[in-house]
Amino acid sequence: MTFRQSCALFGVIILIPAAVALMGHSAIGDEHAVGITEITPELLVLATAAGNVVASVGPDGALLVGMPATASTPYISNLLASRTKSAIKYVVIAPQDLTHSEGDAGWGRRGAFVAMHENALQRIGGNVMGASPPLSRRFTELGVDRPRVAFSEVLAFDINGESIHVVHQKPGYSNADAIVHFHVAKLIYLGEVFPGDGYPAIDPAQGGTLEGLVNTLDGWTDRTFRIVPARGEVTNGADVKAFRDMIVTVRDRVKPLVAAGRDESQILAEHLTGDFDARWGHGRVQPDQFVHEIYSAIRAGK
Repeated sequence: MTFRQSCALFGVIILIPAAVALMGHSAIGDEHAVGITEITPELLVLATAAGNVVASVGPDGALLVGMPATASTPYISNLLASRTKSAIKYVVIAPQDLTHSEGDAGWGRRGAFVAMHENALQRIGGNVMGASPPLSRRFTELGVDRPRVAFSEVLAFDINGESIHVVHQKPGYSNADAIVHFHVAKLIYLGEVFPGDGYPAIDPAQGGTLEGLVNTLDGWTDRTFRIVPARGEVTNGADVKAFRDMIVTVRDRVKPLVAAGRDESQILAEHLTGDFDARWGHGRVQPDQFVHEIYSAIRAGK
């Protein structure tokens, strides 16, 4: 099975420029396969069923950033052990909706320092003043815990020859959005702000705003940046610009219809994403849902 075929099982393809070599995939069963792409010997992109994970691994230990799948944790743990003698592990979990969240993905019980933005952690029952509530049924069934560490604005790591900054953003997908900048590699992890597999989610239940989403994307449209989305191909800033421009175009199509007093059903009937659906209409967010998000954001002034 090729790398593209194995990743296609999850709607995920990891593809980076020619100088980067594919290292392989896990042998723990196709349903739990992990696509592995080496950007540098110390920097990997791991494609799991839950989403992409960027791993810095070397003499200083390992740092994982992204959306690790619980089922893939044993394999990834073994992979890290094969590449570093250090037992130190840091894991930064990106925000997801409650339906897809896998908590700490089992890394806490493996001795890792697991962190999440405070807003996302509060939504899954952590970062409270007092005794934590019981774990959700989903977390209990998965056998995972909540992350035990919350951050507010910035986390910085100096590890394995990299300077890495996790920086909280204005609410876009959610009010827990953070970009992760690997400065030496010029690699950016954007998470659900740039889903990679389709239209974006703008989740008002998690404090998301259209304006914040566009503002975050604006900063990473230079094609010299390697970009890691939540799922799908590792790409560059040119694709982020195309994605950002698509969102602005759909917003600018919806705005005058809202101003003219059209209701949501009338706006949906216009099929305003028709020329974009072939590229972005096959992810978690379907075209009508995306237009609904834009319509709701405009109505709310967000």
